[in-house]
Amino acid sequence: MILDPLPSAPPSGSLLAELTALYASNIAFHTLSGDFPDPHDIRPEQVAAALTEEWAQPGTEVLLARSFGRLVGIAVTLAHHPDPADPDPWIGLLMVDAALQGQGHGRHLAALVEDRFRAAGRTAVRLAVLSGNTRALAFWTSLGYETIGHREDRQLGRPCAVLRKVLGTS
Repeated sequence: MILDPLPSAPPSGSLLAELTALYASNIAFHTLSGDFPDPHDIRPEQVAAALTEEWAQPGTEVLLARSFGRLVGIAVTLAHHPDPADPDPWIGLLMVDAALQGQGHGRHLAALVEDRFRAAGRTAVRLAVLSGNTRALAFWTSLGYETIGHREDRQLGRPCAVLRKVLGTS
């Protein structure tokens, strides 16, 4: 798997089509999250707008995960949480094409993201899992993340579990 940072400009053309297909494949997640008006009809302009909104946060990086040239996943990371009391970087989104889930792509992508944080000298990472997303909670806890609290997300006020993992040496 190769991670490629996406330049902080709205994607277009075939890349936007790939990203739209990836987002659209995750109907269950988008139904739970409410990020798109109709999770069964995610459109390219909506994906471009969502990515533009991500880049509005300073220190955001969008990483595309490719395997044998195919887009298999995306990770959105945040170098610093907007809360100055929070010292850790965050994984804001990690999504794998729904047709490829259960094949290890998510674990590999998470490990590569963690490696990037380690290389930057970071010692831990956090993320939030929406309440009711039991699959995601099981996934992250299987990777060694521990629930450290519960709160609403900053964007839409949705209830979440906050998880943290100490990044030892790999």
